Amino acid sequence: MSLRRRLFFPLAWLRRQIRASEFALIVLAVVIGAASGLCTVVLGALARTLQHWMFALPRGQRLSAVASLGWAPLAMLPVGGAVLSIFSWGVRSKRRRMVDAVEANALHGGRMSVSDSLVVSGQTVISNGFGASVGLEAAYAQMGGVIASVTGAALQLRRSDLRNLVGAGAGASIAAAFGAPLTGAFYAFEIVIGAYTPSAIAPIAAAAIAAVFVSQLFGAQPYIIDSLSGLPAESHHYLLYAGLGGVCALFGIALMRLVALVEQGSRMAPVPDWARPMLGGALLMPIAFWSPQVLSAGHGALHMDIAVGASLGFVALVFLAKASASIVSLGFGYRGGLFFASLFLGTLVGHLFAGVLEIIAGYPVVDPHNAAMVGMAALAVAVVGGPMTMAMLVLEATQDFALTGAVLAAALVSSTIVRETFGYSFSTWRLHLRGETIKSARDIGWIRALTVDKMMRRETRATDCEISIGEFRQRFPLGSASRVVLVNAAHHYAGIVQTPAAYADGLDPAVGVGSIAINADAALAVDMDIVTVMKRFDASGADELAVLDSDRHVVGILSESYVRRRYAEELEKAQNDLFGER
Repeated sequence: MSLRRRLFFPLAWLRRQIRASEFALIVLAVVIGAASGLCTVVLGALARTLQHWMFALPRGQRLSAVASLGWAPLAMLPVGGAVLSIFSWGVRSKRRRMVDAVEANALHGGRMSVSDSLVVSGQTVISNGFGASVGLEAAYAQMGGVIASVTGAALQLRRSDLRNLVGAGAGASIAAAFGAPLTGAFYAFEIVIGAYTPSAIAPIAAAAIAAVFVSQLFGAQPYIIDSLSGLPAESHHYLLYAGLGGVCALFGIALMRLVALVEQGSRMAPVPDWARPMLGGALLMPIAFWSPQVLSAGHGALHMDIAVGASLGFVALVFLAKASASIVSLGFGYRGGLFFASLFLGTLVGHLFAGVLEIIAGYPVVDPHNAAMVGMAALAVAVVGGPMTMAMLVLEATQDFALTGAVLAAALVSSTIVRETFGYSFSTWRLHLRGETIKSARDIGWIRALTVDKMMRRETRATDCEISIGEFRQRFPLGSASRVVLVNAAHHYAGIVQTPAAYADGLDPAVGVGSIAINADAALAVDMDIVTVMKRFDASGADELAVLDSDRHVVGILSESYVRRRYAEELEKAQNDLFGER
């Protein structure tokens, strides 16, 4: 046996086992989950170490929980912007098209790049480590997803299995970050895979549990929020909390749109692109001088505000400051996400909601701590997506089962409003701004892969449109061809003649055959995907359309019946993958 065969024999054997056995896939998911959990611990430690170095924090102190910071330590913010720009220049990030786990699963069958993922994670750690108002969850999910993607690609797994593994890896990373396996599992289903797939339940659950076990083995602490509720969540509160969900939906949409507007404005500003993070850091300084709660993701600030129970005026100011800091950070080029920022902002909205109700009614209507937890989930759903994900996060963080129903009601209201009025989560909204059309991680990559070039029949019998109908009849007797493609003197497409139409009574045989051509203005391009092709057939009403290159030269022909048959076949295959046919 050659050296090459000896090296690849174990991979081939393992691939066969995984394809044949669900248990083998679960074992592989456990390994991926453990690796993802360890990676989450390392990334978190790197960012916290940077924060302690840059801001001279006491041991165990969270940056956002610091009482105050002077101008000298806050100068680290623009310095961090400079470091980020140097790092981005060194890794040539502008030449990369970084694909996250959501885009990978939606468009690329789960395939991700190791080098690009390292760049994304490095940028996120630098941004968070120097105090920018961004979270690390994007880096966690990126590395968990790429670990799964590379492993699955090396084993040449099926497209559906690879997508499930990417979901398992990303979800395991989130589970490890919060010490919450249910949260990680639902994150995988709702946000990274885009559907609840029966075939993925066991692998994803196993990966999430393994990740939590490994992260806690290395010292990570579960995300626990003390339940300080003074009033129980009663059934009549559900309508009020549903209203809070609607409020959070509106705030979430506004937050996402403002990030996009500030980013667009900063790119139009008369400063070089590499200076944008430095300018953003300078703008963050006065906000953070007023309250360091706006810095980093906000873990320490969230716990502090819930425990202290600040006045409504102060809570409102912290909300505006934190929202502004997150918008400036992301709008001026820092890398990261709004996952934890939306959780923090949601608790503030919940506090304000409970306080305003008390002012209106003259007595406490809902408990402020309960409202904070409901708001936390509802605003996070509006921004990140995943109502069950956020409901499970609150459940695992508070251990308050009675509150979970109210949280889920508000989360579903928030999710529905955002989906119906806006249609995007923060990650898919940014993809939309980049020109993509995806709204979730649901697999549409097969649609883009099935292009005209792969479906058409090559056309080699294009005929001059200037010949007469009589000559056409001589060349193409009835029964010899159902249709003929015409071209003009420059060999450009000039329409299609259905052969029987040339034999209709009353036609002058001396007239050019181009006079009876149809669909001269309707044609297909070789790179059109199958959905676009079906829309073109619907618009034209044609049974067949010519395929043209960029110079309008005929390269093929495609029939509507064949296109719709292929679409039905591929859709059935995708549905079989979704429901776990192995």
